[in-house]
Amino acid sequence: RDPRAEHAARRIQGARYFDVDRISDPASHLPHMLPSAAQFAAACDALGVTNADQVVVYDGAGLFSAARAWWMFKAFGHDAVALLDGGMPAWDRAAGTVDNDPVAH
Repeated sequence: RDPRAEHAARRIQGARYFDVDRISDPASHLPHMLPSAAQFAAACDALGVTNADQVVVYDGAGLFSAARAWWMFKAFGHDAVALLDGGMPAWDRAAGTVDNDPVAH
């Protein structure tokens, strides 16, 4: 799988790609370790996400990496974050609107 390519090709309208591999502690040899507050804030700034935004996280598998992203937002004090139960597969079953316009990485 290539989650970034999947997101670029098809996503919920307004979604931004949150890369749990990149948004992690680069000093750790373990995967997906919590980054510093400054690193997380910089990643959110790059995505255009502010503390005032309602964030809904989901993934293409249903529930794989989205829970990690949800926890990271919570760990850094972002209360307005929700997890889309069932992810993109559930969104598809509910006939939710999707955006398939090309996205530049």
